[in-house]
Amino acid sequence: SQNIEYKSTWRDEYLKWICGFANANGGSIFIGKDDAGKVVGLPDAKKLLEDILNKVKDILGILVDVNLHKSAKRNFIEIIYYI
Repeated sequence: SQNIEYKSTWRDEYLKWICGFANANGGSIFIGKDDAGKVVGLPDAKKLLEDILNKVKDILGILVDVNLHKSAKRNFIEIIYYI
């Protein structure tokens, strides 16, 4: 959908997606899920969660919700921008 993206790993270029959501109707990015929405997991998800929060705030100057989820012993992160 236009408001949901699945990414298996984090790349700083995804900040563009967050910026796009901020300029549109909001949306969510799931990091640690494949294109079908299946959880593939993330190494060191807690540190990545903090890194994402800091990058979004420092680079984009906006606040987002970043949530850590656990599923079948695999972690994934959900980044949400609400309008």
